[in-house]
Amino acid sequence: MGLNRGLVGKGYSVAFDVTEDSIRRYAQATDDLNERYVGPGNVVAPPVWPVVPAFGLFMAAAKDPELGADFLRLVHAAEDHRLQAPIRPGDRLDVVATIDSVEETEAGEAFTVSATETNQDGVPVAEAAGTMVIRGAGRRRRRPPPAQGEPREVVHEAASRVGEDQARRYAEASGDHNPIHLDEEVARSARLPGVILHGMCTMALAGKAAVDGLASGDPTRVKQIGVCFNKPVFLGQTLTTRFWVETRDDSGTTYGFATVQSAGAVVLSDGRVTIEAAS
Repeated sequence: MGLNRGLVGKGYSVAFDVTEDSIRRYAQATDDLNERYVGPGNVVAPPVWPVVPAFGLFMAAAKDPELGADFLRLVHAAEDHRLQAPIRPGDRLDVVATIDSVEETEAGEAFTVSATETNQDGVPVAEAAGTMVIRGAGRRRRRPPPAQGEPREVVHEAASRVGEDQARRYAEASGDHNPIHLDEEVARSARLPGVILHGMCTMALAGKAAVDGLASGDPTRVKQIGVCFNKPVFLGQTLTTRFWVETRDDSGTTYGFATVQSAGAVVLSDGRVTIEAAS
């Protein structure tokens, strides 16, 4: 049986209290020691952090028995964050998520869940949308490699090495304890070569490169960041993220980016990040 398309529009909600510790632990798990995350004083959440309060609702949707998803065959295909206001320690977020769509894709059946996060003052602070694919479901077709397009002038490049303990650290900080990221036996039973890094951790490493290299270390200038997760990342790999200009105007600049591993395989494709112009 395929995914239940009748669940499109179903909602889930939760309240989430933002703490300085939750922001700091997430930053440390993604090897990001920007003082805006780890303090002291004037702490804000990183651009990828909004997945933390939304994660429980994403999983509630993915594991909803009415949806009918095979969790062990589930992979994260894409994520997009829209940042509307800084998230700070002490905020109490009202998080509301909705199943937006269920459809067939080249990789299998997919569903998208979007979440809005609103603070205690009624101010929308973030929107997070995640697309999940059930591998092997539906009429599977071979997925083409990411389009290379015309060569772009790289304006910033940053490399990072995935730590051997990074998946465990990220699981503890994010709440994502999916065993394919933690247990070799379970990962192999899911037809993976071994434990893989969370896609959101890879996205956070790219987000760090964008903040440090394009936003002068100021995460509040990031207004949008989104990626497609193209290939799994394994512990110990070295990743390189390259950015190029897509559009620029008085309000800011949108950059495209991609992340590759040392052998050249693209692990994050179709990356976009919008940086607000400096005031």
